[in-house]
Amino acid sequence: MLRWIILSATHGLMLVIGFAGGIYLLPILIAPAAPDGAVLAETAKLATYRADIRRDLKGSDFLHWGEGTFSVSAAKIIHQGRLAPGPDYKLYLTAEFVEDEEQFLAVKDTAQLLGDIKTFAGFVIDVPSAVDIEAYTTVVVWCETFSEFISAAKYR
Repeated sequence: MLRWIILSATHGLMLVIGFAGGIYLLPILIAPAAPDGAVLAETAKLATYRADIRRDLKGSDFLHWGEGTFSVSAAKIIHQGRLAPGPDYKLYLTAEFVEDEEQFLAVKDTAQLLGDIKTFAGFVIDVPSAVDIEAYTTVVVWCETFSEFISAAKYR
């Protein structure tokens, strides 16, 4: 009987580890290629604002983080750097700086969703013409599926 308990526990643990590993690795395996660094740099030159992304924000941890730079213009937001890989990342603009889940959820209803993030080593997202970047101050990367704060940077 003890043998079956031990076997069940070890097999259950391996199932949990495999499932968690799959959640972590799947976005990496299916991610499209990131834009070329030279393209990102050239596009970023046209930006009105720049903001450094810090890895030590209150809501960031070893699985949820970002680093690099956001370049913000009326037409595009460019990320040069890296994000921790994960599923269902979204890019938002907020009117005030947020640095964790609680703060973002408090302003999410007024935040402007810009689009999906599919790459983790830089990206370019178009800003819709109806969105005024001057009405916001902060770029936020958010994991929609798990309601996890990834990173943010205040650009003005």
